[in-house]
Formats: sequence, structure tokens, C-alpha cells
Amino acid sequence: MSNSTNVFSADSGWIPSRRNVLQLGGLGALGLVLAACSGPSVSEGSARADGQPATDWSTVTPAKEITWWSNHPGASKEIEEELIKRFNEVHPDIAVKLVTAGANYDEVAQRFQAASSTSNLPDLVISSDVWWFRYFLNGQIMALDEVFTHLEVDTKDFNTTLYSDYEFDSKHWAAPYARSTPLFYYNKTVWAAAGLPDRGPKTWAELEEWAPAIREQVPADGAPLGLGTGTSWAGWWMENILWGQGAAYSDEWTVTLDTPEAEAAGEFVRGLFNDSKVAGVGTDTQANFAAGIFGSFVGSTGSLKGLLDAADFEIGTAFLPDGPSGSGVPTGGTGLAIPSSRSPEQQLAAAMFLAFITDAENTAYFSANTGYMPVRTSAQEGETMAAIYETTPQFRTAIDQLETKTRTQDWVRVFVPGGDQIITDGIEQMVLKNTPAAEAWAAITPRLEKAFSENVEPYL
Repeated sequence: MSNSTNVFSADSGWIPSRRNVLQLGGLGALGLVLAACSGPSVSEGSARADGQPATDWSTVTPAKEITWWSNHPGASKEIEEELIKRFNEVHPDIAVKLVTAGANYDEVAQRFQAASSTSNLPDLVISSDVWWFRYFLNGQIMALDEVFTHLEVDTKDFNTTLYSDYEFDSKHWAAPYARSTPLFYYNKTVWAAAGLPDRGPKTWAELEEWAPAIREQVPADGAPLGLGTGTSWAGWWMENILWGQGAAYSDEWTVTLDTPEAEAAGEFVRGLFNDSKVAGVGTDTQANFAAGIFGSFVGSTGSLKGLLDAADFEIGTAFLPDGPSGSGVPTGGTGLAIPSSRSPEQQLAAAMFLAFITDAENTAYFSANTGYMPVRTSAQEGETMAAIYETTPQFRTAIDQLETKTRTQDWVRVFVPGGDQIITDGIEQMVLKNTPAAEAWAAITPRLEKAFSENVEPYL
């Protein structure tokens, strides 16, 4: 999700940040600005509020031990252990227990949901782009603003786009941590052998033109492009293709998959896999790319460090291609949230740790060792990242794309519980079963509408 103050849409129109929309008064004012630019406002007294009385943090002593649930995004377990070690050098009285709570964002979220009515909750939890709002709807996470003020956290130094992604009711319900955009990765050796320029394709049409030359340089069971399916992936990269065709999953809460533009986007993807065979799908597109099976693939910026270490060829990175109606790249990845039901002592200790691992020095360390974007503006141009950009310019691509190409994700994917899974089902029908796009979109539209009417609309 992206709501940068300085982001432009495909037609060069200003896209306001979520903070801009909230200042204008929520949903009632939204139509005065740009209807599909921000998350819904939360009314005062909503059932979604955490319902907790204000805490006088100055009277709270932090707990001596907290638990952090993570899936170690970007194979970062050792990096996270180092962050804990660094924290304990400053705060030796607070022990942090790192728990592998799942293999991916969905598994962590499902475990968190299952534990929500028990005492087995963590004090800090991974909160991905398609899950944190569900936690918010259920009142499971606390607003961070007051405790961050108490801790004198410089929240203005958070990248505006990334921090605003968690803002509702003029409060922030998570802090950015392992944040990313999808990138276009390409095998420079394959590109050179195919006689292609050393850059990514500017448009999807250009990639189709290049595909025959790329195909000659990959194995018979490979493909010019790898695109992964499954939740948290297919619905993510598909937004770029939808937006590039002038389509969207939804206009605010209204599903808009019955338009000619949405059908064109779906047919384009269906054709990539089933007609032209430009795209291939595997159990692990990242591993297949590193092994030389795919000439290119679309993956998270968080994959960058692992790919650079794994591949025996030089990797190029580029913005996602544009479509016939322009561009648009979603942000994604995960933030970190603090459960609202934990004691003030646990919450304070968790907030101290959260502030520490997302400060300028530590977000730069995390970024340099994974490929995720630094979440602090000062870190993006600081000494650590400047040195990385000099030696490994691939790291710069995500930052430049964030500033020039990103736009907010469509509400029905990130704000409707189960929306991402339902959308993935539709995409997989086209990709794996060669189902016509109009038929696949028609099949999932009533499911999305039902998910909204049952799980979101009653609380608006």
C-alpha cells in the first residue's frame, strides 16, 4: 500500500496521502479529493477502536521479557537475532524472545488469529499489508502514537508513504518494518546473449517483443518470465497489470472487475501463461530464477540480498513494466504491531524494541542485509545505504520506484478480510486452468462483495 504525499498517478494527477484524506474529514470528504486513494476513515466510537483507556506511560515500568512473532522476512532470522543483540546492549534488562510463528505472513496471521482469545499472544507481531487491517477491525492491536510520543520517537523521519499506510482515525496502528515493492529482476547473462539492452522492459508489450530471444537462452522447461501464484503474491503483482490497463480491483468498496479494462488485464495474464508462454509458474519462482530456469521474474525487493548471494550470474533490477494506460506499482511487505490486550508493561517494552529496530541505523542494517527498503528517510540517503548503492546499485531501484511509481493498493484486496485469497483464486483460474478472464472475475466478484458486506460494512 502506498500513500505518498508526492506521488503521481498514471495520468499525472496528484494522489493524496491517507493523512491528507483524514484531515479532510474521512469518507465524507473523500469524494472531494480522489475516491480510490486512501483507506476508509474510522468513526469515533467504532467497534474497531481498541477500546482501551489512555495509559499514562510515564508511570509504567517496561516488562523484563517480551515475545516477538516473526516469519523472518527475506530469510532474516540471523539479522533479527542481531537486532535483538544490539537492543540488549542498550537495554540489558529486557529480554526479547524471537519465535518463528510461521513460514510466511499468512501463517503468522493465522496463528495470531487463533491465539487471539487466549493468553498465548506475542508482544510484537508481524502485520502484513493484507492482514494488519483485519487486526484493526477486530480491535486486536493498539495505536502507537501515544507510546511513541512518550519514547520521543522521531516519527516524522519514517518514510511518509510507508508510515501513513497504517494511519486511521489519525492514529497509527503499526510501524513499517520489512517494507517492499515488487521489482523486475533479470538475468544479465541471458539478456546479453539475447542481444537485449541492459535494462528491464519499459512496457509489458516490450517484454513480449523480447520474449522469443530470451526463450532461446533458457532451458526447455523454463520461460522468459516467472510469475508466482498464491496468496500475498498473485494479487500483488496483478495490481500493476490492472492499473497499466486502466483497471482496478475496486473503486473504494465497489468491486470493478466487470469492466472491459479488467477483462483485458486478465486476458493479458491468461495469455502470458497459456498462449504465448512468455510466463511460467513454478513452486518457487525465485529459486527457479536463481537457477537460470527463468530469464526474469517479478519478486519482492526483500528477495534481493538472497538472490545476489544465490545466483552465479549478474542480476539486473528494474521498475515494473508499464501497460498501455500507464503505470502503477504497489507497496507491500510488513509492519510490526503491538497487541492491544497485552499489559502496559509488555506494551511499553515492545514499543521500546520496535522503536529501536526501526531507527535509522538499524533499518539501514536490515535493508543492507535483506533488500527491504529502509523505512527511515534519513537512512535512505545515509552513509550505510550510500555505500550499498555504490557497490550494489540494484538496491537503489526500489527506492527510486517508491518515489516515482507507487500508488495505493485497491481497498478490496487489502482492507476486506479474505480479499487477497479470493482474488488469488480468480487469478489462478486464469493462470492454471486457462479460464477466460471475464468468467474468472465474474466468479470471484460476488465472493468479494459478500466478504465486504459481512466483515466490513457493518462496522463503517
